[in-house]
Amino acid sequence: MPPKPKITKDMVIDAAFEVARETGAENINARTVAKKLKCSTQPIMYHFATIEELKQAAYAKADLYHSAYLMNLEGPHKDVMLEIGLHYIRFAMEEPHLFRFLFQSNFFTGTTLLEMIDAEELAPVLLAMKGAVGGSIDQVKEIFITVFLFAHGYASIIANNSLEYDEELIKSHLERAYRGAIWEVQERLV
Repeated sequence: MPPKPKITKDMVIDAAFEVARETGAENINARTVAKKLKCSTQPIMYHFATIEELKQAAYAKADLYHSAYLMNLEGPHKDVMLEIGLHYIRFAMEEPHLFRFLFQSNFFTGTTLLEMIDAEELAPVLLAMKGAVGGSIDQVKEIFITVFLFAHGYASIIANNSLEYDEELIKSHLERAYRGAIWEVQERLV
């Protein structure tokens, strides 16, 4: 029986995730990951036939990390969606390389807005929002799309170092977008 590999597939994914987090996904390659693991490139290529496969695995890990970050809400919140929106924007400020990897890379292509909102990963966000806002899940999705696009615009500008992060200003703008989206959905019901 051959000896058990010392460098596991999960270790390689973790190292690739760290490379993306620290210097950007464009820097994920066999050498940078091997350097992070303090090993040769052989274990990286043993676990992944291509660097593209490794990047996809690192992307999946980054996506899980981002979802956990968004849902890390402490204490009671009057407006869960506002808090999630602020977390989304704050993530772009604190983790700009991961934000760009997740939302401004070729790994994010092929997903329409409707596919994204129906994704299983978004269900906890929509359910939390439904509990806070009330209404049907379709109404919640409409409100979410408006707030998401607004928050994504802010986050993108911040992640690309084009705007300074001002939480109070951002919060007031996000709150107006949120209230406006709720009002618009409610008006259609009258």
